Amino acid sequence: MNNRRALIAAIVAGALLVGAAGIGIVYFVVFAGSSPQKLALSSPTPSTSASAASSASTLGPGTWTVTSGSQAGYRVREQLASLPAPSDAVGRTSAVTGTMTLAQSASGYTVTTASFTVDVSKLTSDQSRRDQRIHSQGLESDRFPTATFQLTTPIAVVADAAGGQTIHVSATGVLTLHGVAKTVTIPIDARFTGSKIELVGSITFPFSQFGMTPPSIGGFVTVQDNATMEFQLELVQQGA
Repeated sequence: MNNRRALIAAIVAGALLVGAAGIGIVYFVVFAGSSPQKLALSSPTPSTSASAASSASTLGPGTWTVTSGSQAGYRVREQLASLPAPSDAVGRTSAVTGTMTLAQSASGYTVTTASFTVDVSKLTSDQSRRDQRIHSQGLESDRFPTATFQLTTPIAVVADAAGGQTIHVSATGVLTLHGVAKTVTIPIDARFTGSKIELVGSITFPFSQFGMTPPSIGGFVTVQDNATMEFQLELVQQGA
């Protein structure tokens, strides 16, 4: 009887190991891969830098609107059981809209208002299975198809921003994600190049901060508790 129980236990344990291994193989074949680099300011060519420096007057007060070339998305670390995956899962979309109002001040410029919207239902990664999963888990983009940011504190910008130099600012406002609104402060790199303003930033937060549960596949493939939202925005002046 004891031998029979031992045999049954061995068979069950073997089946579990094979099942886990199978899921592991599927994960590393289907999900794992190289991740896109973190979003960063574009590298201007010498001619672009010279143009920006010589056309500082085109950085003027008024409304600046998000234009083509902008993108936003997420970055999370996937893991198999308790082992970290070899790369991040990254999803992005170019479905970004919004405006920013710039006013002149004694020291340079002030960003008085800013409002941006991302259609998170259009996020895509390198795996369609992952993209389908976040429609019903995590972001639940079928239920909450947009994410928004509304600036609540004006941002002082030094005059040097008109010369093509990179400046570092912090944007404090209300981020609404997964139907939950939270006040956050996002560090941003900004640069004026030619006739465009380029903004790049990111913020990392626990899923629970916005009422989300990290997605999982059968409990074997999960993501770590923190998610990163990142963006790269290009804006042009209305009427310019």
